[in-house]
Amino acid sequence: MNSAPARLTTALTLLALALSPELAAQAPAPSHGPPDWAYPVRPAGATPIPINFFAAPDWHPAEHSPMPAIVARGRKPAVFACGLCHRADGAGGPENASLAGLTADYMTRQVADFRSGARTGAEPRRLPTALMATIARAATDSEITIAVRYFAAQHLASRIAVIESDSVPRTHVAGWLLATSTGAWEPTGQRIVEVPEDLQQFERRDTRALFLAYVPVGSIAKGSTIAATGNGGRVAPCATCHGPALHGLDPAPGIAGRSPTYIVRQLYDFKHGARAGTESAPMRLVAEQLDLDDMIAVAAFVASLPP
Repeated sequence: MNSAPARLTTALTLLALALSPELAAQAPAPSHGPPDWAYPVRPAGATPIPINFFAAPDWHPAEHSPMPAIVARGRKPAVFACGLCHRADGAGGPENASLAGLTADYMTRQVADFRSGARTGAEPRRLPTALMATIARAATDSEITIAVRYFAAQHLASRIAVIESDSVPRTHVAGWLLATSTGAWEPTGQRIVEVPEDLQQFERRDTRALFLAYVPVGSIAKGSTIAATGNGGRVAPCATCHGPALHGLDPAPGIAGRSPTYIVRQLYDFKHGARAGTESAPMRLVAEQLDLDDMIAVAAFVASLPP
């Protein structure tokens, strides 16, 4: 466990980055690497959104159990409120994980991987991953246990509409996710464009915020085939580890109904070694058999399922 002064220094540094996005964006962009639509990076000069990192907005308290203090308020100075980024009910968003309904054991293992550095991300400029690693190291084991038990007890509601389309709305990076820019549209290409239906509602941390995920035509059927056949027999079918409805089968997490952008990011991270925890080997073997188009298809299919 880091010393208190070290935790404070790290937390304040990251807080400065969060409030001054141009600092985070000044890191040099990699010459090649992950797709920018899956790893949005807040642009230099973007206006920061005022945030209280020690208060998780709770718009619909009747829709989840009472938040424990570590989820609702965190612990100053180094442990931000878990519910701020992951939302009061664990819904999360494309920029981070939806935690609702994942098992406490699985989440505890992921926190351990963030602590050890075994879990990072293929795009080093993304602040959400850096924040998670720092908070994981600063939090106590008791605080982690309380938080993961809370999120495990929540129900993941269906908030994502997966839309197959040859064209998508033009977007810009808002925070660490994509958002619709204007009324203009452009070809979908080989990507997923996942945007909040109402950006302001999502930025207010309203857990009822809905997302539209535009995917290439034919993606859902292709993804269903890959999932069912193990990509033509090259790997085990997804249900082998993730359960028949992809709702999870310990130690593998539930993946149905979760952000397709997030799913692509995790597959890419597994393939390229950014997720290298003790239980990552089976997923790396799977991801190594997928190209980016396959990842898009699998993510589109998975996200289209009921959570």
